[in-house]
Amino acid sequence: MFDLGNIEENITTEFKEKLNDSLEREVVAFLNSDKGGDIYIGISDDKNIIGVDNADKLQLIISDRLKNNIEPSILGLYEIATIKINGKTIIKIVITRGTEQPYYIKKYGMSIKGCVIRVGSGVVPMHTSMIEHLFSTRTKNSLRNIISPRQNLSFEELKIYYAERGLSINDNFLENLDLFTKEHQYNYIAFLLADNNNISLKVAKYNGIDKVDLVENEEYGFCSLIKATKNILSKLDIENRTFTKITGDAQRIQYTMIDKVALREALINAIVHNDYTKEVFPLVEIYSNRLTITSYGGLVSGLSKEELFEGRSIPRNRELMRIFRDLEFVEHLGSGIHRILKVYDKNVFKISDNFFEVSFYFKNTMEETMEETMEETMEVDEYILKLINILDMPQSKHSLKAKLGLKNDEHFRKRYLKPAIELGYIVMTIPDKPKSKMQKYKLTNKALKLKNQ
Repeated sequence: MFDLGNIEENITTEFKEKLNDSLEREVVAFLNSDKGGDIYIGISDDKNIIGVDNADKLQLIISDRLKNNIEPSILGLYEIATIKINGKTIIKIVITRGTEQPYYIKKYGMSIKGCVIRVGSGVVPMHTSMIEHLFSTRTKNSLRNIISPRQNLSFEELKIYYAERGLSINDNFLENLDLFTKEHQYNYIAFLLADNNNISLKVAKYNGIDKVDLVENEEYGFCSLIKATKNILSKLDIENRTFTKITGDAQRIQYTMIDKVALREALINAIVHNDYTKEVFPLVEIYSNRLTITSYGGLVSGLSKEELFEGRSIPRNRELMRIFRDLEFVEHLGSGIHRILKVYDKNVFKISDNFFEVSFYFKNTMEETMEETMEETMEVDEYILKLINILDMPQSKHSLKAKLGLKNDEHFRKRYLKPAIELGYIVMTIPDKPKSKMQKYKLTNKALKLKNQ
């Protein structure tokens, strides 16, 4: 059950009581903004939960309107989902900031009527000077506009992957995936996804903690980027060894050197968000104490580290993002970083102007893992553990008490809430107003790590 909590209409949030003619205008405004935003359909301006009927049909209508009524193409820059609030169905549209600004409503063209931007909780037309400036700085080297170095391409593997997911393949299949330039030549996205190309993704393995003693250098490429991704995932699954320990009470405990979900997300992120325009490709390096995944390009312009860690996303290659989502490599926009941070701290990321690197240090033995877990658990009594286990999303004090089956406020505060906050396992969502009626509590990374273990 989704909780609106203290979400209000602002520069990144829009409530709509129902689907109406202003949808494209609001989406364009978010595409042209610095951060993107979320649109909730089925909620009035005063936060009254109304809900929608025929949600599946509405989602198809919305997707069709966004696909056909906005330019440049925004496929891969938005996603549509349904959520439940107070038992009612709400449609949520997540829109990321576009990389080919200015976006505009197709029927009005690139004019002050077609180009709008988000200001506060409203939408205003762009000035002509702003439109001209954005157009002059628009990313001209997007992969969609770069002609493939080869034009005799085939896509049998890509078609098989789509067919395996039950997705339709028709005469417009390649065109629908934006694999052509405006001149109807295959673009660089097509080259990356073709059955044969010269793209080489490498997995290097070293004998020590530096690059002096190279013992293995495997290439996964010269084929569809999807196939290369699958092959590297299989390779990493083998390298990511599993340790097993039998405890005194005959329980079998297993632990991998690197969290499997985090490792998969890091690789997918590197491949989807890599800057291929300089023909520098993602690289996986395995050392004796860590595994490092490096992609070229640093952060996308307009996205800060803070926004990245908060789950905001600006796809560098929206076409690749869309295809990887179709094939279920990617779940949601921005979800990859969030999944990694559920298990690891931010210090696994090293971000420079030109490179984005993720380093996972190995858990070399089960004993080492068990020792760390026991040290963490020693400071946590059963009351805090119960609280951590039931807290899956920000919740109010009243909600937490109800889940724990408690009625006494003072007992809950002294035995559960206060110790958990003091030990750094739980924080307030509104720390500067401790007594706010909107106050909720959420888990810290420290608590999430303990919960996962």
